[in-house]
Amino acid sequence: MDAAFTKIIGWIPALLNGAKITILLTLAAVSAGTVCGLLLALGKISKKKILNKICSAYIFFFRGTPLLMQLYFLYFGLPKLFPALTLRNKFLAAFIAFALNSAAYMAEYIRAAIQSIDKGQYEASKVLGFNYFQTMALVIVPQSIRRLIPSIGNEFIMVLKDASLVSLIALEDITKITRSIASSSGNELVYLPAMILYLIITAVFSVVFNKTEKKFSTYE
Repeated sequence: MDAAFTKIIGWIPALLNGAKITILLTLAAVSAGTVCGLLLALGKISKKKILNKICSAYIFFFRGTPLLMQLYFLYFGLPKLFPALTLRNKFLAAFIAFALNSAAYMAEYIRAAIQSIDKGQYEASKVLGFNYFQTMALVIVPQSIRRLIPSIGNEFIMVLKDASLVSLIALEDITKITRSIASSSGNELVYLPAMILYLIITAVFSVVFNKTEKKFSTYE
């Protein structure tokens, strides 16, 4: 028992290094996905048919295909078609794939939040002389943010767990390091502290999003 505990303690530093990659990738991908998702959502609800179709097609494609295949294609397949687009930086490749995927999901969350705002808000904005952009930027989107927090939290947790897929392109996140330790040491016990680490990270960010949601709800 003492020997097993000693081994687990010895694995912690390496697992924490992997956790840094996992958290950084998740934060970057969801942040970029939220910004891009806002643009996609506005495009999808736009009255301009071409813009609407392009944004709808993007969302359909990235929500309808597995993230793993998107990651594989971006890292392995795309360079076959366009050598100039070869991504040698594994983190950058993972970030782009996860951000593109997250944007599609965030677009639907944002679209639903925007369309849930009472239509009277649009009418009031017209009375004040606001154009479409001003109405969205100053009235609709700020109100939608409060309703988006739970969805952003769920997306963050999903991306955090899906980040384990990057181990398949040899990016050294928690999962990749765990598999390396298990392979080199021949001891699968390392999966236990790895899962606990995932649980801790998930719990911490869940608390953060819950507190943020409660804080914003007090102003409604």
